[in-house]
Amino acid sequence: MAKDVEVVEQGEFAAKDYQDPPPAPLIDAEELIKWSFYRAVIAEFIATLLFLYITVLTVIGYKSQTDPIHNGTNCDGVGILGIAWAFGGMIFVLVYCTAGISGGHINPAVTFGLFLARKVSLIRALLYMVAQCLGAICGCGLVKGFQKAYYPRYGGGANELQPGYSKGTGLGAEIIGTFVLVYTVFSATDPKRSARDSHVPVLAPLPIGFAVFMVHLATIPVTGTGINPARSFGAAVIYNEKKAWDDQWIFWVGPFIGAAIAAFYHQFVLRAGAIKALGSFRSNP
Repeated sequence: MAKDVEVVEQGEFAAKDYQDPPPAPLIDAEELIKWSFYRAVIAEFIATLLFLYITVLTVIGYKSQTDPIHNGTNCDGVGILGIAWAFGGMIFVLVYCTAGISGGHINPAVTFGLFLARKVSLIRALLYMVAQCLGAICGCGLVKGFQKAYYPRYGGGANELQPGYSKGTGLGAEIIGTFVLVYTVFSATDPKRSARDSHVPVLAPLPIGFAVFMVHLATIPVTGTGINPARSFGAAVIYNEKKAWDDQWIFWVGPFIGAAIAAFYHQFVLRAGAIKALGSFRSNP
């Protein structure tokens, strides 16, 4: 097995058994004939459906409980803290349940970042994104079916740029928020870290769920927090009002840019991918 050699403080070399997994092929047509591939796509669909069902219901429930028409006040309901916990908690649960089947992406931005890092093939990435968007639409459809009276009144849980914030601010919030999430995904699932720090067990879904929770706390007042194009798209499709579509591009462009930056930062800065590639090039005759 190849050795991953690191320099320790004393200037000596410490060798550890570790080998990076090979990059996923750009186009892997063989995946299309494997049941495990379709099982993974189905898992992404169901996970995203459940994610939107629980979280959008939480958002609408909070808005109905604080509505003055129902004699509600801002102190009623779960509050922004509860909404953030709903999003972060569901990601924790669903990543834990599906990580061994599909990798537990549940987010096109996460899939895009992993594709850029050559963790998944183009075919898998595209079908995951389609499954995630369809799952989000179906999840929001279930919410609308169960909450016919409240769904249109409280905006269908759709993401919107909040009053007082510019489009640039909203885009920046989505970029940084998604960077935090995807950076956490890369760090929590890094096989090198698992090999090097095997004495420090890390349950990957836990930091990923906490990242979603923390980002929601910060950006709910700005954009309602997207950081997941499928979540924003599914809610907009079912709600289907102009205000849900006006700034929809922010919830796609922002997360994809944030995911790309996180992939570059982790692979080429923290993991020194560019330096390793250059060293390999120089070592060849």
